[in-house]
Amino acid sequence: MFIYKTQGVCSTEIHIETEGDIIKSVEFIKGCPGNLFGISSLVKGMNIDSAIEKLQGIKCGNKDTSCPDQLSIALRKLKNK
Repeated sequence: MFIYKTQGVCSTEIHIETEGDIIKSVEFIKGCPGNLFGISSLVKGMNIDSAIEKLQGIKCGNKDTSCPDQLSIALRKLKNK
């Protein structure tokens, strides 16, 4: 399991499990439960690169980032480790 400490958002961590280049599960710690459960469900089974492409750069209100954007950052870090 890969654990990423988020920055600038309500969630504090993202736990990611992958198999090869496919996302098996994503769990956000804290944050908006319904929205984050929805995001986790949508990316399950998705290719890592496809998820990064769809999620990167999304902002939350006046913040420079969002939980989906933080997931894209976490996936890039996981891919490059």
